[in-house]
Amino acid sequence: MRSGELARAAGVNPQTLRYYERRGLLAEPRRSPGGHRLYPAGALTTLRVIKAAQRLGFTLDEVAELVDLGIHGHGRRRDTSLQRRAAGKLTEIEARIADLRLIADSLRAALDAGCDDLVTCATSERCPALPSLWPSSRPA
Repeated sequence: MRSGELARAAGVNPQTLRYYERRGLLAEPRRSPGGHRLYPAGALTTLRVIKAAQRLGFTLDEVAELVDLGIHGHGRRRDTSLQRRAAGKLTEIEARIADLRLIADSLRAALDAGCDDLVTCATSERCPALPSLWPSSRPA
């Protein structure tokens, strides 16, 4: 399969294929006599795995580890590979969601307080974005 065909089938841009090759996520393909990249059929599966892992929140470095585990980790116990990594990623994502909820609450409070200027708001004891900086809000 040529690079354009593979890119279309996987829903990525042809430059993405070359980037994944440089990162070691996708094996460098053989070349046709005319110099075109010719990918094996398994490259499409690899790309689908990469994209699925990214949708699950894994970084490309983490995807590379997961792909390597998939290639070299057959026969390992389930809790030492994808299961463990997915559980860790879920914990990380849930923590980020909690942080985003706090940010959303602070933004709502800033809107409710009528903050029009961050500098003025930050110097006020009413600033909802910086309550922990004021002595009255610190625990004794």
